[in-house]
Amino acid sequence: MIVMRPAGFWIRLGAAILDAIIIGIPLSLISDAITGDPGDESLSDALMFVYMLLLPVFWRGYTVGKRICGIRIQKVSDESPPGIGTMLLRNLVANIIYALTLGIAIVVSAFMVGLRDDKRALHDFIAGTEVVYP
Repeated sequence: MIVMRPAGFWIRLGAAILDAIIIGIPLSLISDAITGDPGDESLSDALMFVYMLLLPVFWRGYTVGKRICGIRIQKVSDESPPGIGTMLLRNLVANIIYALTLGIAIVVSAFMVGLRDDKRALHDFIAGTEVVYP
């Protein structure tokens, strides 16, 4: 088994920023055009959630931002790409925890990625995933 190098805080942040710019902004503009209400982000939020949920399943652990940055999500157990159940745990359950803790868990996750040797955040532990350089 080849040990993959874990992706740290800055590269993961860069991938998230790229996803926000390349996918999030166009989705927001399309949502505004469809709903006619620039203040209502519910459609773009829902579309972004679906993007973050499904693209890594169909694209073997990558989002557009992760692909550009050369990192991907994989299961810790067998290094396989995440399935739909894994991504539901990673996104839905983790976001509920982040909301219930009023964002404190997001800060904890950022410190975990920055300081832990395995660079795993809370959502990685919840889903049994890691983000690595393939």
